[in-house]
Amino acid sequence: MSGSQLDLDACSREPIHVPGAIQPHGSVLVLDPADLNILWASANFEELIGQTPIGFHPMIKTALRSWRAAGDSTYRARLQNPDVHILAQVHQGRLIVEFEPSAAVFHNELLFRLTGFAQQVTATKALADALSATARMIAEMTGFDRALVYRFDPDWNGHVVAEAGNGTLPSYLDLRFPAADIPAQARNLYSLNRIRLIPDANYEPVPLIAFGEERDASAIDMTFTQLRSVSPVHLEYMRNMGTLSSMSISVMVDGRLWGLLSCHSRDPHHVTSDIREACDFVVQSLAMRISADSRSEAAALGVELSRVHSKLLTAMTQADRWDEGLAGAPTKLLELTRADGAAILSKDTFLSVGEAPEEREVRRLVGDLSQAGAVTDFYVTDSMAAERSGGDGPAGGPCGVLALRISEVEDSWLVWFRQEVVKTVTWGGDPHKVVRESGRIHPRKSFEAWREMVRGRSAPWHPAEIAAARDLRASIVEIVLKKAEQLARLAADLQKSNKELEAFSYSISHDLRAPFRHIVGFSQLLTEREKNLGERSRHYLQMISDSALAAGELVDDLLTFSHLGRAAISADRVDMNKLVAEVRLGLAEETAGRSILWEVGELPAATGDATLLRQVWYNLIDNAVKYTRLQKETRIAISATLMNDGVLYRIADNGVGFDMAYKSKLFGVFQRLQRSEDFEGTGIGLALIKRIVERHGGNVDAMGAINEGACFTFFLPALPEE
Repeated sequence: MSGSQLDLDACSREPIHVPGAIQPHGSVLVLDPADLNILWASANFEELIGQTPIGFHPMIKTALRSWRAAGDSTYRARLQNPDVHILAQVHQGRLIVEFEPSAAVFHNELLFRLTGFAQQVTATKALADALSATARMIAEMTGFDRALVYRFDPDWNGHVVAEAGNGTLPSYLDLRFPAADIPAQARNLYSLNRIRLIPDANYEPVPLIAFGEERDASAIDMTFTQLRSVSPVHLEYMRNMGTLSSMSISVMVDGRLWGLLSCHSRDPHHVTSDIREACDFVVQSLAMRISADSRSEAAALGVELSRVHSKLLTAMTQADRWDEGLAGAPTKLLELTRADGAAILSKDTFLSVGEAPEEREVRRLVGDLSQAGAVTDFYVTDSMAAERSGGDGPAGGPCGVLALRISEVEDSWLVWFRQEVVKTVTWGGDPHKVVRESGRIHPRKSFEAWREMVRGRSAPWHPAEIAAARDLRASIVEIVLKKAEQLARLAADLQKSNKELEAFSYSISHDLRAPFRHIVGFSQLLTEREKNLGERSRHYLQMISDSALAAGELVDDLLTFSHLGRAAISADRVDMNKLVAEVRLGLAEETAGRSILWEVGELPAATGDATLLRQVWYNLIDNAVKYTRLQKETRIAISATLMNDGVLYRIADNGVGFDMAYKSKLFGVFQRLQRSEDFEGTGIGLALIKRIVERHGGNVDAMGAINEGACFTFFLPALPEE
């Protein structure tokens, strides 16, 4: 590794979250959260506040004690004399209190402007116009010379996609900046703490003075501290740009750092905390617009690719072999991922369509992927030569590859290819030039436009295209490969069976429900009117009524189960926390008087049909309540885990459990592992859960032990862009 690369790697590992100092436009107290005693104070505290840290301590201690008692995560307040804004929060076992000079803000006028902007950014048709409007709004509110909307690409290079300014600083519109300009640890801070202000790049860091036994201020994690001192390398970078002040606000789209709203001025410039918070509202309004556009685009593309998927599925089922069916529909096969070529191969066969490499090159590629594991069954890149070992992709061949292993036994693969897309990129300065002075790397000094021709890359694969490829693989594995012979025999019978099922459902709903209601009604009337009935006769009538009610519930469950296979599934954003809360509220009568310890964690939102997912939660929680009623103290835990491609939801209890030897029967219709005399139910609830989850593209599982409780899980895949 070269010396320059070593220096760059060291720069990317600089611990910028623990500088041990702050910027001088404010002051800081670091307190012990337990007893609120002072651990550190910035050296400029008395100069800013007009009191020593010890003299000021009783007042702030009283205020913070009330705040901690209220249980709020962040404390905000304002001193009147001097006019200082106070912000306090606990992080890494320390309570950091920030003090920053404030100024009068006309809140009504500000609220009016923010409301107008939110309406504007929502109504603007083109996203580019919304980006430009945001840059203008931020420049007007803050008074900075220039405001940029800076978007990260998949490799974390930045691209200035919108700009507003007063002409004092040069335009950076459409320029790109290398990922090294904002290294990984800086991007991580931007993701955690959205706002950062540097009023003067020539400032002298203010040290923290120790008041406790611990002396080393560099041990203080200032990740969420607004006044945190920044890296000297970044200050040098600013001065090289000709800017002495800056402000950055992170654009967080669906929890991921999409880009920055970056402001600069030639001279020192301060922005009060109230205005910064208002700017954050503006930027997050833009983030919601970006998210909405992204989801809309992905949904539209997903619908189109679903149509293509259906036609490919038809082609496979009509052919003798699935690979011949795909190769026989070349246009649709390429259209599914908008590729230029494709190859379908196994140990003994090779079929290609479009602009695909020769068989030898394709087999060498999948051979490398098989040896490397290819993250089990999947590989995607837009720069094959750069990623493959040795960087020796096929000369003059495709650059983009999307490969799926269909069968590990047969070593069969489906691979799409994209050709190279040559483009010219304009950088803000030469990204490859390394400036070395006094034995270390320095930020580059020139930001003049520097053009570079980028080769060796294809157009990137859209998440919806990748999802469509995965769906096709699932169809091949689960339908074509496993059920080809069955589908050929059952295709003719399927239409007839569906008609008979509809007729059967109609008969149940209209012919069976009424008799059951009559049985219940007449048995109750007989019980009420015949006063001379003995206890045994009344018991028999009650058994008749209860059996009829149970039969009616069974009919309803059967109807729901049969209709679910044909019902349309919506794809909306579903608040799982809200669904669980609603189900628990609906079961309040069943849980009344019981000692139940509920442990409900934060549940990420899902994508699907809210009504059906509510049924899943209802059945699972109702089962947990039912099968724990013999316990003196019931424990029910509901949680979720974010996975790479979705969310795994979990509900565990300390009830009667089940024998794992019979696990395979759990999710079958009419399969019960407990006696109906002990626990009521129709035996369809878990089968209904399984069908709903699978209709959403997920899966279900369960673990348990007799008299030791059970844990049920279900997995729901994420949207393509997630």
